[in-house]
Amino acid sequence: MLAGLLFATADASDRHDTLAATLPVGGVTLIEFQARLLVAAGASQIVVVVSRLTPELLGAINRLGRRGVAVDAVRGPAEALAKLHPLARVIWLADGLVTTSVMVEAMRDRDRDTLLVAQSGNELERIGPNAVWAGIAAIDPQRIADVAKLPKDYDFASSLLRVTAQRGAEQLPLPETAVREGHGIERDSRTLAAKGRAALVAALGTRTNWVDRFLVAPLAKLALPPLVARGVPAFALGGLGGAFGLGGLTAISLGWSASGIAAVVVALALLALADVLSWLSDERMLARIVRWAVPGAAALATLLLGQRVGFLAASATPPLLALTTVVAGALAERAAGAVSRPWWWAVPPAYPLILLPAALVGYPVWGLAVAAAYAAVTLGFAVEALRTRTGA
Repeated sequence: MLAGLLFATADASDRHDTLAATLPVGGVTLIEFQARLLVAAGASQIVVVVSRLTPELLGAINRLGRRGVAVDAVRGPAEALAKLHPLARVIWLADGLVTTSVMVEAMRDRDRDTLLVAQSGNELERIGPNAVWAGIAAIDPQRIADVAKLPKDYDFASSLLRVTAQRGAEQLPLPETAVREGHGIERDSRTLAAKGRAALVAALGTRTNWVDRFLVAPLAKLALPPLVARGVPAFALGGLGGAFGLGGLTAISLGWSASGIAAVVVALALLALADVLSWLSDERMLARIVRWAVPGAAALATLLLGQRVGFLAASATPPLLALTTVVAGALAERAAGAVSRPWWWAVPPAYPLILLPAALVGYPVWGLAVAAAYAAVTLGFAVEALRTRTGA
């Protein structure tokens, strides 16, 4: 069982009577951002250590409870220990920390007490001659029990860090890439907002498939900061993406293949951005819609293009190529959850990207042939990976 430990005790440096944990990060509070990273890593319980319950903090805690995890607000180590399962592994995120899912998942997989450390920076406290804590720790609940035995006027977070370090916790160095991707402890609202945007963009860059890493992530780097700053809702992006998608499919069916495929590609880009914003704002219904809309739009665009090209050429080859692409692609996606996917794996948005240049130069049938071959190679890889896994 994995549990998360969060602190909401420190004040913001630039806002009077405001907790740093309730500062905005991309349209939500920092503590909600932290909790969502923990939930994505597999946490089924969140314990929040509070000093005072402000209206903003109460609202954030109530919203966290809607994600289907147990959320408990406590005031000290004894209360925290009473709420935690004795066999739980605890991931502790520092008050004011912005980080990425990669760092949280790296700490999740540690089988003993571990502290993420850096050589310098604005991290919380020094724990050795050449190491300061970088804001994430994997601990056993026993460390909290050790702190509960100390005098009540001791600072909970500081004492927990000292106890964990003195008990011989491993030290995991903070990668330089994590700092560039926004990792850090900040209590200034403006700096925090900038780090939060960097962490959002980094979340896309860590996805394994080439479409997200090399196309969507650079687009998000440009588009997300102004979208988040202006408070553009995820549903607005999703609706715009849906409009482009429907327009593109209509254009393909009417014979405007190049413009139609281009509109579908734009739609998929907008839906990808909406997916990121929906995760941030906890709009789970939109996330489910996008999860089905993206492969649906890619499949329909491929089938409509094959049907239209086949009709104009009076040939059955283009429709068969389109059908092969969709069937092989669907089977590969079905197997995707059971195998380790390489970076070149054919994801649904890849097919319109392959079809677009072929349609632009007037040879859509070649695009269909490449797409079908790509889907078939991906499916073959998935089958062989499953056979190796099962020993067949």
